Amino acid sequence: MGVSRRDRGVSGAQRWVWKSAPPVALVAVQLVFFGLPAGQWVRGLTLGLLVALLALGMALVYRANRVVNFAQADLGFVPTSLAVGLIVFSGLPYLFGFVVGLAGSILVGAVVELAFVRRFAHSSRLVLTVATIGITQLLAACALMIPRLWDRSAASQRIPPPFDWKLTIGGATGTVLSANDLIAMVLAPAAMIAVAIFLGSTRLGTAIRGSAERSERALMLGIPVAWLSTLVWAVASALSFLALFLRAGILGVPLGAALSLQALVLALAALVLGRLTDLPTIILTAIALGILEYGVAWNASSPLLVTPIIGAAVLVALLLQRRRYGRTDRDEAVGWRLADEIRPLRPAVARLPLVRLMRWGTISVVFAALLVVPVVFRTDQIIKANAVLVYAVIGMSLVVLSGWAGQISLGQMAFVGIGAAVSATCTIEWNADITLALLAGGAAGAAAAFVVGLPALRLRGLYLAVTTLVFALAVNSWFLNRQFFDWIPQERVERLPLFGRVDLSTPTRFYLFTLTVMVLMLLALRGVRRSRTGRAIVALRENELAAQALSVSPVPVKLTAFTVSGAVAGVAGGLFVHMSQSFDLTSYAPAESLNVFTASVVGGLGSLFGGILGAVFLRGSEWFITAAEWRLLSSAMGVLLVLLILPGGLASLVIKIRDRFVTMIVDRRVLTDPAPVDTADTGARPGSDAEAAADHDDRTTV
Repeated sequence: MGVSRRDRGVSGAQRWVWKSAPPVALVAVQLVFFGLPAGQWVRGLTLGLLVALLALGMALVYRANRVVNFAQADLGFVPTSLAVGLIVFSGLPYLFGFVVGLAGSILVGAVVELAFVRRFAHSSRLVLTVATIGITQLLAACALMIPRLWDRSAASQRIPPPFDWKLTIGGATGTVLSANDLIAMVLAPAAMIAVAIFLGSTRLGTAIRGSAERSERALMLGIPVAWLSTLVWAVASALSFLALFLRAGILGVPLGAALSLQALVLALAALVLGRLTDLPTIILTAIALGILEYGVAWNASSPLLVTPIIGAAVLVALLLQRRRYGRTDRDEAVGWRLADEIRPLRPAVARLPLVRLMRWGTISVVFAALLVVPVVFRTDQIIKANAVLVYAVIGMSLVVLSGWAGQISLGQMAFVGIGAAVSATCTIEWNADITLALLAGGAAGAAAAFVVGLPALRLRGLYLAVTTLVFALAVNSWFLNRQFFDWIPQERVERLPLFGRVDLSTPTRFYLFTLTVMVLMLLALRGVRRSRTGRAIVALRENELAAQALSVSPVPVKLTAFTVSGAVAGVAGGLFVHMSQSFDLTSYAPAESLNVFTASVVGGLGSLFGGILGAVFLRGSEWFITAAEWRLLSSAMGVLLVLLILPGGLASLVIKIRDRFVTMIVDRRVLTDPAPVDTADTGARPGSDAEAAADHDDRTTV
């Protein structure tokens, strides 16, 4: 990797000091505040090595594809389940199961790259990142089915040591290390050294490094970039298998998914603290985080405190990290830019009678369909439809933050949960009117988002994504947990009459109330987007330097985007808790944040109705479609299929259909009324054929 202009005057020793600062600081925190017995420290070091294997695999994929691979842990889940089955259930030798699993992991990585990743080669990094979330769900489902070959469950199964070896550290009551610990301490560093030698001393490694830095130039030089990407994914999958297989010998096979979201956050944190591509720093930081996590878990009064403490350490390390903003950083910002905003039609076109009829006719049909829902649906279906409307409001809040402001947020459900808790408290403790309870929830969500937005003034792109994900984990395990705070509501949340007069106790009445709130939020956000504040938010997303040159201050504008998004999410939380009439912490889990982010990208972050479409597509297909052949729409395969066909989301399809009809209307107008003013304003030409219509279609879209 080259040296930035800012660092050219810095000596090699000084650079190594800066690079080694994060892991040294993290280990120092562990030693000072979360001490461990010698044997447990060695166990923490071993688990840290396994985290480093995952982080190294993520770094390799990032260098090859410039994308965050959320499926890194699950790439090794399928072959690990197979290897454990062969060793534990079939009684085959340890080495045989290991070799079969390693070969299977290489095959899985290659198949994933060829079947999915390569299909998204020309999509934005955001779309490919969301696709990896879908790949995660697909691989986890496959891994859970493999033990059925033996009619057994691989969950929590430990691989027996292949030979008899034990070491007791700390006296008779100390920690006993087995052969599985020894194998992990030997194989994990050996794998890292092998990857380093491969990248630094072989022609393939040199080609991978060169294509990662400049893929277009590598293609011009005849380097097979696509096949190198396949090789990288195969290596990353092998590293994932090593991490999970070795972990299975020490702690057992994970339950449900390859690893907890917390372990994924540790690997992500190591990735960003190592500036995404600095492999030695990434490895050392991952090891340090693994040791710190084990130390916190050993000393904390509750395992739920591990996440907030680790999150605070990661956040401080990110904020104290010396930032460099040069050409490479600007390229990264452009690469992570979200879908372009869908712009309205030209005023001259929008004023055409048939276009106005089409617009208002579509709105009327959609609104009438929403009003008919309570009439034709059963009670349980009305409750589900109500939940879809709530998730639509959450989707709109993500459009504000990620679509307009370009800030990647992976912790949106934390704002929803905070708003839900505050709103429920207002209703339970003070019998407040539901409108006041929703406003209080919105204010709480806005305040939380404002606090989270403060790091956004310094962190960008993936760095901020890790921060929001850490925040979501901390909120779910600590801040909204009744074990630590008595104010978290646990009583039934009654739906008090609106303004003391309108009954909202039935599902039908509350559905109509939620629909009204959603429409009001949509109109309010449309007004924000058309205001000077909305234009400033989008301007900062497009080009921050140019916006500052036009006297747009980034600090208040970014914080405004976070605050507005948090307020909308808080209102959605108030609706959700009153709909379910109870506060259930699992409804606001960090995994749900990834789900709503995926839904918003599938719907289309370029417009507010894209957030609504995403909720309708994923939640609606999951809850209302009963046919087995169509239920795939709500699964990982459905997400991958939509993103493959429509990288811009479902909203882009709606806009294409709209523009096609508008083009037909304009062409008909030109043929029947050849007035030069209208044709000049709309961009259409007299006598336009299909090619001219397509040209006009391009002009009316983004």
